Amino acid sequence: MDVALQYNQEGLLPAVVQDFYSGEVLMLAWMNAEALTRTLEGGFACFYSRSRQKLWLKGETSGNFLKVKEICTDCDADSLLLRVVPYGPACHTGARTCFYQNLYTAGEDSHDAAIPV
Repeated sequence: MDVALQYNQEGLLPAVVQDFYSGEVLMLAWMNAEALTRTLEGGFACFYSRSRQKLWLKGETSGNFLKVKEICTDCDADSLLLRVVPYGPACHTGARTCFYQNLYTAGEDSHDAAIPV
């Protein structure tokens, strides 16, 4: 890896998880250096649980693993995009994605709105 990753003060990077084939965003998790190393070595997504203060292999209890096909970093190297093939739902609720609760939908004419200055 030629990129110098910029971990936050807790030694973590946010990791957006996206379905490799559909492009759908499945979840957001956190990775420390060890989680990233384990992911790169094993080919399945491993994250760092901030609440439990430990590593967790996604799917270790549910069987819903995430096979990693590609990992990209953003332009500042302070966040990651994992493009994966999911083996089952990504969300602990059983939903395909963690992003299933709609907060806002723009109206049909919203594209005609003036750009704020």
